[in-house]
Amino acid sequence: MTLRINPLWWPLMALLSPVLVPVLLAKNFRFKKNQKHAARVNQERIGKAKHLDLPALKSLEVSVLQEWATEEGFMGEPGVSYLFKTDQGSLLLDVAFGPDRESLAHNAGKMGIDFSNVDALAISHLHPDHMGGMKAFRSKVQKVLVPEQLGNPAGKPCYLPDEVKTPGFSNELVTGPRMLTAGIASTGPLARSLFFLGLTEEQALIVKLEGKGLVIFTGCGHPTIEVILNMATSLSDDPIYAIGGGLHFPLTSGRGSYEGLPGIKLQMIVGTGKPPWRRISDHDLSNTIKAINAAGPKYVFLSEHDTCDYSIKRFKNELKAETKVLKTGATYRI
Repeated sequence: MTLRINPLWWPLMALLSPVLVPVLLAKNFRFKKNQKHAARVNQERIGKAKHLDLPALKSLEVSVLQEWATEEGFMGEPGVSYLFKTDQGSLLLDVAFGPDRESLAHNAGKMGIDFSNVDALAISHLHPDHMGGMKAFRSKVQKVLVPEQLGNPAGKPCYLPDEVKTPGFSNELVTGPRMLTAGIASTGPLARSLFFLGLTEEQALIVKLEGKGLVIFTGCGHPTIEVILNMATSLSDDPIYAIGGGLHFPLTSGRGSYEGLPGIKLQMIVGTGKPPWRRISDHDLSNTIKAINAAGPKYVFLSEHDTCDYSIKRFKNELKAETKVLKTGATYRI
């Protein structure tokens, strides 16, 4: 079994246990309370959802500005940024670690992408690997931060699942399922209780392709793909054609490391939807594989930014759909 915390940390943790234990107990109380709240609000949101008037788009391209896996010459990070181009326009989903790290600016420059050829930005959820880094996340007033190399957003819309500042953009809070830009829709926010990060609201994107069906893309998939699929099928009777993005399954290892905390596999502890003394399990992964297979997509595009090699291998072996790994620098015509 992979150790999530190096044994060298254990003496310090034991020394700090008189402080850590009460803190963890308090967080666990809040975590359980948020679990009940998330389950209730998701059920209410899905129950109230009405069909969206999704346009039947003729084309969809997804260009990957940031992912863990890369094409040659591009820089990988455990973060996400995808550009969606349709016959009605374009929408950028997430800005990875933004200006905190050089990779997004490097990759975008190499691909010739900036806000002069992007109609709008959508943020899946307010975590540092999606909203622009730790400075954006830890700021007294949280804000979405974009590398200056991507140009001036000039007041273009930024669609958000929760309240946050968006310098340079026109802030648009998404409160429920709705159309965004370029014929692309949002599921609206769906909730998940995360032990260290609190109640997290995340939106996924939905596209209807003419003669094919629905394409669903997630950021991390924190609400779980089961909940996201339940919402998507409440918004349209069209079949699921493709599923893509993060699913958050760091079973045996995490991606990257948290600066200043070597020897701690942070992804395996934070953002899992479980308390730190419990792991994501093979059983959890099996349930997700069953849910995706039951949805019957023709294609699945996996994100490696929050999913380990072991889980990727199981997805590839057990999913019935044609399964690909999203790579930085690649463009996928769906």
